[in-house]
Amino acid sequence: MKSFLQKLGLCFSCLLLINPVIKAQEIACTVTLRTDQMRVNQQSNNGQQVFGELQRVMTEFVNGRRWTNDQFREEEKIRLDISLTFQKATAQGDYDAQAVIQVYRPIYNSSYESVLLRYVDRSFSFRYLPENPLNFNDNVFSDNLTSLLAYYSYIALAMDYDSFGKRGGEQWIQRAYNVANLASTGGFIGWDQRGDQRSRYWLVENLQNQQLIPFREGLYTYHRLALDTFGDQPDEARKNILGVLNNIRQVVQLKPSSLVINSFFDAKSNELIQVFSRGTAAEKNQVYQVLSQLDPTKADSYRQLVK
Repeated sequence: MKSFLQKLGLCFSCLLLINPVIKAQEIACTVTLRTDQMRVNQQSNNGQQVFGELQRVMTEFVNGRRWTNDQFREEEKIRLDISLTFQKATAQGDYDAQAVIQVYRPIYNSSYESVLLRYVDRSFSFRYLPENPLNFNDNVFSDNLTSLLAYYSYIALAMDYDSFGKRGGEQWIQRAYNVANLASTGGFIGWDQRGDQRSRYWLVENLQNQQLIPFREGLYTYHRLALDTFGDQPDEARKNILGVLNNIRQVVQLKPSSLVINSFFDAKSNELIQVFSRGTAAEKNQVYQVLSQLDPTKADSYRQLVK
């Protein structure tokens, strides 16, 4: 596991050199825009200038804002990656995109970062005109772009704080919910319970749902009591993670097909394989049985643990 952490830490350092992020407050956000799948031609020089400006203002909006009253050292900052693939853009400034949202947490005593969340937002739509500044108020809906950026910033904070203390992200979940509630009046899809069962509404609903409290508490055990101590106590760390997975299995029995749990395994599948690759044969067999049940779409990947 140590070599695994070192390798991933080296890869992360290389990525930082290629894609530097703005020095920020609590969050270090990187925004990536892809325009090659758009249904209208916005590939002109003017169009590319607009996308360049959009990338800049989105990054500065997240990184330049103080989201909490807590102090973060540089190495403690939460890395938030927002990767947009645009399907449509109009001259009036209307954009339709799909977003891949990834949140990373640094692991103590290593250069490794663990993926806290990997979520695909299939309805990342907004209006943006370069001459209009991005303004945001927690208590008022201004526009969908700032609501989206604030929502995912609060989700990132919630996941990070949950990983450092049991249900430590409570206030950030509430703020994300408030953003979603206000944004639902704006006419953009994804903010209410209608339609897509993988929408932003269901992501924050899951985090608020009382039936999922054991999952949220498990984020603390998984990260603070397992990954953060893995270098010194790998056997105990694996034991703690196995306990978390068994608790998640009980949650799934109460609330099957939970979006946030599915997103958890999208983020953690490779990491779990690496963590248990040096476990005992009994541990490997046990975790394989649990993971194959909880995350059946990746059963073939998990099977390498018992080969």
